[in-house]
Amino acid sequence: MPPQPGTRNQARRRPAAPPALALTAGLALALLLSACGGAATDSAAATKKTCQQVRAVLADGPDPDADPAGYAEAQILPLRQIHASDQRLKTAIGQLDAAYQQLFASSGTSSAAARAAAAATKKITTICPGAAS
Repeated sequence: MPPQPGTRNQARRRPAAPPALALTAGLALALLLSACGGAATDSAAATKKTCQQVRAVLADGPDPDADPAGYAEAQILPLRQIHASDQRLKTAIGQLDAAYQQLFASSGTSSAAARAAAAATKKITTICPGAAS
């Protein structure tokens, strides 16, 4: 709109943003932040569930001190059936499975397989405290 004769060309003031617009922006920000935290929460819950599965598997079977080969054999298939989303836990489970396969193949006499099983168990315990107790 052209200025009226005899008036100054003053800049118009914009009206303040309505409260609804500020509220909408705030809600959008809150949703974005909760979405970021949600992935971490989901990941932690999945790892906790996997740890419970590992704990259940390792608690089952013969006494590992009395029958190391039998214990190892009892763990191989159940460990393979655990699907971990946490890469460190997945790797540790795979290492324990491989060590148990070697231990079973050696009828419990391979000290290298026993050391590998102990190392993998330690990694699992770091991620899942008490899982291998």
